[in-house]
Formats: sequence, C-alpha cells, structure tokens
Amino acid sequence: METPDNATEASEEAPAPTGIAAQDWATASADPQYRAAVVDLLGALAYGELAAFERLAEDAKLAPTLGDKAALAKMASAEFHHFEQLTDRLTAIEEEPTAAMEPFAKALDDFHRQTAPSDWLEGLVKAYVGDSIASDFYREIAARLDTDTRSLVLSVLDDTGHGNFAVEKVRAAIEAEPRVGGRLALWARRLMGEALSQAQRVVADRDALSTMLVGGVADGFDLAEVGRMFSRITEAHTKRMAALGLAA
Repeated sequence: METPDNATEASEEAPAPTGIAAQDWATASADPQYRAAVVDLLGALAYGELAAFERLAEDAKLAPTLGDKAALAKMASAEFHHFEQLTDRLTAIEEEPTAAMEPFAKALDDFHRQTAPSDWLEGLVKAYVGDSIASDFYREIAARLDTDTRSLVLSVLDDTGHGNFAVEKVRAAIEAEPRVGGRLALWARRLMGEALSQAQRVVADRDALSTMLVGGVADGFDLAEVGRMFSRITEAHTKRMAALGLAA
C-alpha cells in the first residue's frame, strides 16, 4: 500500500505526542480496548496488503509491454512483503493473523468486486487513487498509535513505486488520446466514493476501531476531528487527480 505523494501533510509545528501516542506497545496494550483496536487495525491492513498483491498480479496480465508487466510484478512483491510484516507482528503479539483479517475480508472483497477495472488504465488509476485514499486513512490513525505500532504501520505504507508509475502512464495516455481523460475522471470519482464508503463501514462495524477514532482510547480525537480527517483525505485526492491530469 502506498501514498505516492504523501498528500496528507503533517503541520509544520505538530505538538509532541501525549497519552497513548507517547507510549510503547508494552505499556499501551495493557488497555484491552486499545489492544483490540490495534489487532483490528493490523488485521485490516494485512488483508488490504494481501488484496493489493493479488490485484497487482492480476493487473500485470493487462500490461501492454513486458517492461510494464515486470514493473507491476515488482510492486506486487513489495505489497506481499508488507503483508508478511503485518502478519509477523500479529503472531508476535500472540494473535492469529487469519482471525484478525477475517472481519475485513468481505468489505474489501466487495470493494474490489464493485470496482473491477475494465482495462489497463482503469487498473492504474484504481491502484493510485484507491490505495492512496486507504493509506491516507491509516496515516491519520497512525498518529494516535503507540510508538511501536505506529512505526510498523508507517513502514508498510511506504510507496512501492506504483504512484509515479501510474502518473507517468496515465498522463502519457491522455496526451496521446485526450478523450480518455473524461472516462478516467469519472472512474476516479467513483473510486473515491466507494473507498470512503468502505472506510466508514469498516470503522462503524468495529467497536474498538470506532472508539479509537472518536475519542475513547485515542489521543485527542473527536467526532468533529473525524469529519476534518475525511475532508483532508478528500483534499489529498483532489491533488492526486491533478497529478494524473484529471479533473476531480
């Protein structure tokens, strides 16, 4: 998973972490509700990385050149490595990875089924837009995590290179055939709506995660801040659309 331009930017003078965000895992996990929230988060991330690996491997079949196919295969490998990091962490904290991922499988599978690309360019836009929205969402949550979990989450959100790859290929396609841009802009808007709906459903269905977001075990997060969070994610999406040469 990636956020190619790290579009959700931290403020220049971010306050020093307090509460759970200043604790390590050993200390923070003494709170059973916080522990449950982290297990949910790692499970959701792990399944997302596994799905990203599968999708990139499938997209490679649509690649128009051997070089494009090899590039996507390399990115898929990076996603699988992220998946292994997350499942290793779940095992290390004595949680069963499959059980942690299971609650999120249907929502993610439904999202991918409802947004199956019809061609190579739609697949590139989906990976660029969809993965980046998810990464922005997880980065927002990461700021409220304990230091150990935050470090892991941020490491698996590192850019696999797909962002720049997608921008290059999509912009070149639009330059060659400008009318392609309109179709891809509509596709990206649909992806944005589906991705945000999915994120909201996942949070609403998991009590520990929703409590983390709206205040409970999280540090300084409230309902108003959740609204601002989704506004920041939307703004980042608009910037990415511009990078692709598409209207938001």
